[in-house]
Amino acid sequence: MQFDSFSAFLAMGGYGFYVWLSYGISALLLIILVIASNKQNKAVIDRILARQKREIKLRNAASQQIQQQISASASVNNTEDEIKKENDSNEVLS
Repeated sequence: MQFDSFSAFLAMGGYGFYVWLSYGISALLLIILVIASNKQNKAVIDRILARQKREIKLRNAASQQIQQQISASASVNNTEDEIKKENDSNEVLS
C-alpha cells in the first residue's frame, strides 16, 4: 500500500486510530513483560542467594558443634586417662 503523504500514512485510510492503538498496546505489553520478567528473575536470584547463605551458616554451625563435641569428648577422655593413671599409681603405692 502506498501513501501520498505522511499524514495519509498516519491516517491509514481512516483506520489509523485502531492501527496505531493496537501497535501502542502491543509495544506497551511487551515492555511490561520485559520489566516483569526482569523483576521476577532478580527476585529468584535473591531467594537463591539467601538460601545459599542460610545453608552455609547451617553448615558452619553444624561443623562448630561437631568440633565442640569432639573437643568435649577429648577432654573427657583425657580426664578419664588421668583418673586411671591416678588409680594405678595409688594401687602401686598400696
